[in-house]
Amino acid sequence: MPREAMHDFDFFLGSWTVHHRQLAARLKGSTEWIEFAGTCVTQATLGGQGNMDDNVLDKPGGAYRAVTLRAFDPGSETWSIWWLDARTPGKLDVPMVGCFEDGIGTFLADDQFEGKAIKVRFLWSRITPSSCRWEQAFSEDAGRSWETNWVMDFTRR
Repeated sequence: MPREAMHDFDFFLGSWTVHHRQLAARLKGSTEWIEFAGTCVTQATLGGQGNMDDNVLDKPGGAYRAVTLRAFDPGSETWSIWWLDARTPGKLDVPMVGCFEDGIGTFLADDQFEGKAIKVRFLWSRITPSSCRWEQAFSEDAGRSWETNWVMDFTRR
């Protein structure tokens, strides 16, 4: 088993405070950002071949919880990432698939947004022992251009 890649997300284990920035409207040309706080606690699963985090998002208008599940595939040396939102508990999002290269994690998926086919991209970057950044972007043109619509800056608690 490729031991090194299996530990790509070990940096994320533990407790974090989160500063969220979300576009007020996605894929509408919005430049208005909504900012709010949150927390995240991440633990290893699958004997270290996966991890799961429990999130509290203190969004204006009401807090909610969500879970991220990640699993490493040693055959392809890629990670799959799923999001489960407590506001829609019967819907597990399509998995994002990717890997880390040169300290940046890039994960992609084909999905739907408001009835339109889109590509989704997650980027993990700025990784230090006490902080990291996650970004989500959507593309309506098969990945030629991207709109970043959600940024989370994590600080270790």
